[in-house]
Amino acid sequence: MANQTLHSAKKQKKDEFYTQLSDIEKELKHYKSHFNGKTVLCNCDDPRVSNFFKYFSYNFEYLGLKKLISTCYKNQDADWFSKHDVEKAIWLEYNGDKNGNRVPDANEIGIREFNGDGDFRSDECIELLKQADIVVTNPPFSLFREYVAQLMEYGKKFLIIGNKNAVTYKEVFKAIKENHLWLGVRNINDDMWLFLPDDEEKYEKIVDGRKMKHIQACWFTNLDHRKRNENLILYKKYTPQEFPKYDNYEAINVDKVVDIPCDYDGVMGVPITFLDKYNPAQFEILGDSRYHDGQDFADDINIIKGKGLYRRILIRRRKK
Repeated sequence: MANQTLHSAKKQKKDEFYTQLSDIEKELKHYKSHFNGKTVLCNCDDPRVSNFFKYFSYNFEYLGLKKLISTCYKNQDADWFSKHDVEKAIWLEYNGDKNGNRVPDANEIGIREFNGDGDFRSDECIELLKQADIVVTNPPFSLFREYVAQLMEYGKKFLIIGNKNAVTYKEVFKAIKENHLWLGVRNINDDMWLFLPDDEEKYEKIVDGRKMKHIQACWFTNLDHRKRNENLILYKKYTPQEFPKYDNYEAINVDKVVDIPCDYDGVMGVPITFLDKYNPAQFEILGDSRYHDGQDFADDINIIKGKGLYRRILIRRRKK
């Protein structure tokens, strides 16, 4: 059933997006210290077109990597520069430059066949996951919950791309609330342009001969970064008129993150974009308008004068 689910998603092309190298470079530059001496796994990446594999293989020595492994749910040709299918899926292993040209040549990349199809949930792929220190990839959006759950189960560090709506998934939000994962450095409001397969019929523009689509995506990670430790500068003063309370919950509503009052110590409902500014030393996440203190609300609590608002995150300032 698991393989059928992934095969169906791939067949429909709904999950097959390829990340721009520029987006990878802009985000990864904030995590260099995390990679020294580490084994990196890209386990949802076609190495023929994956810019993740390209980034890590070309920056192998610069990052001080120990090993790079790349797998994907596809049939691959033994020549990774080719696009001809063969019967077996493969995975690649790169251990750094051997001839001194500081370029990942084909003969320096170990090519191994899977017995199965390369599904990240297969026993073969899980064995590779166990070897990895950090996982960096763009997993299927439709399997994001299951993918993150696997990373958590095996205690892996990770930096992955997901649909920004994933922050509202109960399991994902719970992990954010408990500081097991958080957003990356890229602003959550900055959507991504991702490449599509060549045979995809629905696309929005073509760049360098490749089809692209605008996707509401962002980075998720459990690697610490500078932005996560920056305090949000607060300047607004609380007034009951500007920050009314909800009809059915003891909390005030804040429409914009920049307007969070600096002198209010109670519970506040803030937009989801707050997660982009969240510093756990400055704020405590209590829940959201549908999930709070380990329990689901019967109804959304973000109602003022009978009118429902967009989903809110419930927070409270930490006392100094």
